[in-house]
Amino acid sequence: MNKKATFFIDDVIWVFRDLTRERPASLWDNPYMAMLKKAYDEYGVKTQLNLFYRTCFWYGDDEFSLADMTDAYKKEFEEASDWLKMGFHSKEEWPDYPFINADYGLVDRVFKLIYNEVCRFAGEKSFAKAVVPHWIPMSEEGVKALSDNGIRITYASSGTKTDWGGDENALPYGHSFRLLHNKKPESGVYKVETTDLPFTDALCSYNHLEEEDYAKIDGKIETIKDKKYDVYYMPKCQVVLNLILGEELAGELSKYTDDEFINIGDHEQYFYPDYYAYQPYYAESILTMGRMLKEAGYTFMFMEDLPTESGC
Repeated sequence: MNKKATFFIDDVIWVFRDLTRERPASLWDNPYMAMLKKAYDEYGVKTQLNLFYRTCFWYGDDEFSLADMTDAYKKEFEEASDWLKMGFHSKEEWPDYPFINADYGLVDRVFKLIYNEVCRFAGEKSFAKAVVPHWIPMSEEGVKALSDNGIRITYASSGTKTDWGGDENALPYGHSFRLLHNKKPESGVYKVETTDLPFTDALCSYNHLEEEDYAKIDGKIETIKDKKYDVYYMPKCQVVLNLILGEELAGELSKYTDDEFINIGDHEQYFYPDYYAYQPYYAESILTMGRMLKEAGYTFMFMEDLPTESGC
């Protein structure tokens, strides 16, 4: 079996702040970048970094945006673009579900903000053509905006859509307000079929598939074609590294190593000691993942290279 794996890291912005302010002699002298390069050099891990455009005031009002990012490492980024890419995620961390009811212009503007800056400091070939939207839900207008900007692979939520009776307590973290603000017909609630999240009801939008449809590509090197736009939905992420304790990772990964395809995710924040949920085993988790998948016969690919013409 020709087994493939993809790996992405969401919420990325702090590493660019550090590169700009600390100005190491090489891109690979930065601890975060050095970790990713080690994973590639030893295990062939190709990484897609999904970027915030700017930091959030929530973390001490320390303002930084991709527009501030130095272009001193552009050549090194370009040279690494066969294993390291950067792509669209969101303007910033908050609010949750930023694109659930977004109009076309909002998604188009944020996409171009990130795209233009990545091209400036890392070169166009470093920009990823696959998208994992922040919190996943994307309105129909937003999906069209992504398609018009050349995106062909994106993420979708999956599960059984349910009626929401208006009980704010049924949804956590003020998510009822996100659902209702500028609500679009496709916005809704679905049952989460996972133990990875501390709630069972989540929000969804246009990029949502019923569980039985998504099951057709689960663990396979396949995609599902959108019914309206030239966009394909990728297989779901089986393992999110930051949700698994270091000592439990090997056992969790082993559940999927017979699959044809495995999609691994992570989040940037947990690498940093000053983050409230810092994980001292963050780097080791990435290296363990790379080693285990290499030993299991996987080779890494970018999400944008998943098949589309023959998609389901």
